[in-house]
Amino acid sequence: MSQDTAIEPAREIRRGRQWTSLERRADFLRVGSSGLKRVTPAFILQAAPRSSETAGPPIQVGFTASRKVGNAVARNRAKRRLRSLTDRLISCADPAFDYVLVGRGETLTRDFAEMEKELRDALKRIAQPRKGTRA
Repeated sequence: MSQDTAIEPAREIRRGRQWTSLERRADFLRVGSSGLKRVTPAFILQAAPRSSETAGPPIQVGFTASRKVGNAVARNRAKRRLRSLTDRLISCADPAFDYVLVGRGETLTRDFAEMEKELRDALKRIAQPRKGTRA
């Protein structure tokens, strides 16, 4: 076994997507603890500045839904809707951040066009510096 094969391969972008999935629990916790979030009726968008080791062209996005959303079928459907939103709007996202979308109860029933508008607004607002914060 050569040394070259020991190096972890670059994350592949699946299905022609412009983003990759967050997979490690530590990444979800890092994004969640950053304090940058926007809450909408259908989802919560959390963001964290990207670390130097994950910096690169594909934006990383994680998806989760708790049992409050429903059974496994409902949670999976909620995450599929969030992934579809991300596919449509990833161009609006700031590549300097990693994102986590948390599904809520209304993720399943809310109008998709309304969710698109909410995600577009949330992505714009989350990248802007907050007023009144200490430097």
